[in-house]
Amino acid sequence: MHRDRDFDRRQALPWNEAALTQDLELDTLLRAMAADDRFLFDVARTALLSGLKNDSDTILYRQDVLKDCLKNPTAVRNLYGLTVEAIEGMKKHWWGIFSDYTGPMLYSSVELMRFLWDMLRKLRRFADRQASAFESEGFKALFAMIRAELTDEYLARIRNHLTQLEFRKGVYLSAELGEANEGTNFILHQQQEKRLALLDWILRRGRSAYTFRLDDRDQIGARILAELRDRAIARVAVTLARSADHVRGFFEMLRTELAFYVGCLNLYERLTIEGEPTCFPRPVPAGERKLRFTGLYDPCLSLLVKRRVVGNAADADGKRLVVITGANQGGKSVFLRSIGLAQIMMQCGMFVAAESFEGELCTGLFTHYKRPEDPTMKHGKLDEELARMSEIADHLVPNSFLLCNESFAATNEREGSEIAKQIVCALLEKGIKVFVVTHLYEFAHYLFDREGRAALFLRAERNADGTRTFRLVEGKPLDTSHAEDLYRELFPVWAEEGCGTTSPPSTEPIERSPQK
Repeated sequence: MHRDRDFDRRQALPWNEAALTQDLELDTLLRAMAADDRFLFDVARTALLSGLKNDSDTILYRQDVLKDCLKNPTAVRNLYGLTVEAIEGMKKHWWGIFSDYTGPMLYSSVELMRFLWDMLRKLRRFADRQASAFESEGFKALFAMIRAELTDEYLARIRNHLTQLEFRKGVYLSAELGEANEGTNFILHQQQEKRLALLDWILRRGRSAYTFRLDDRDQIGARILAELRDRAIARVAVTLARSADHVRGFFEMLRTELAFYVGCLNLYERLTIEGEPTCFPRPVPAGERKLRFTGLYDPCLSLLVKRRVVGNAADADGKRLVVITGANQGGKSVFLRSIGLAQIMMQCGMFVAAESFEGELCTGLFTHYKRPEDPTMKHGKLDEELARMSEIADHLVPNSFLLCNESFAATNEREGSEIAKQIVCALLEKGIKVFVVTHLYEFAHYLFDREGRAALFLRAERNADGTRTFRLVEGKPLDTSHAEDLYRELFPVWAEEGCGTTSPPSTEPIERSPQK
């Protein structure tokens, strides 16, 4: 996932990761990527939320790797499955490595390394078969490393070492006497592989040597010899355990790196089944004020309704502000979410849910959406909105990206518009790019007069009969959100009988007490 370093799936996430997850409905996207695999879910979550730190080079590097994955999905899934097989298989042997006794630790390490040797051999064979099908820099580097380091000679040498560590002919060691005749400087020697020639064997028989044999009932002597043996093989056992740990770490990192791309494959297949388009976006450096797209849609909505959803097109190049107004339930909030999701998906190196997409990178992504009433009744809605905006302001830096959805609608039109005007204008002056969905006409009209060509004004389209197309078109803010359309849809009888009034006709007299 990086050209020069490993991906850290335990890295710190943005301070506002909970708000981004809630407002952009990231869990829906992550569940589609995970396909009921918790590990895939966690890796995808970290990759998405940490992607805002990526530069254009990293994004394009990942895009190339992902294109390879889309061309070779079966091979990528098989490679990922190989890493899972290796990691799950290691769990059967791993605990023996932490034994307090040298002998069992060495035995467990040898068994584990035999298993890992087989997995490394499978990995080498996979690289030999599949390397030619991949073209990206990332996969080429991976397969070149595997083929260079896991050569036939290297694998054969590992197998020979493991065979010798079974000590079928006993342990060949040397030691010296230290203070008080205490044994010291224990060294394990490699056993002689070739048999001696007959003449050499006869000549060696005449050399002096001291040997002794233990009686079958000499338990103390057997224990002493076992301790001598353990002291000789202790360093080998520790070294082998560390080697196994190193190989385990390699498979775990390879699994983590591949997990992100397998998650992308899962999401791509889900969207493709629904007939939705995807594209690889063109990222441009932060501050260039680039944003244009066609067929942009909300992938979370598509995953939930399981059918194609309406896409939108816009050209916001050179714009630092986008204001979305128009009819209720016309698709404004869904559009805002599609913008946020496209930005996150682009910056983590994925495809985006659009026919085409080009946009500038942002240094931080922030959302300010409506929240339910405080159940503890300690704060009013306006207090809560202002507190969240203050916290966002503390973390904003130039070229950040702020998405506001119905902010400051908890008070009246005049006060809400005044608050929104002062905040948004201050943010624009500090180089913050702002998307605003609002029903505050005074606020929207003020921005239209003040910003002019520096802003893009979109309006939710409404047909003459009141139906919604869920498309956004360029247009001046109107002084209505056509709420009467919803009233007539939800209360058709009352709307006719009440002659267009905003409350249902009463059928019984209402008694009012003097206090009321």
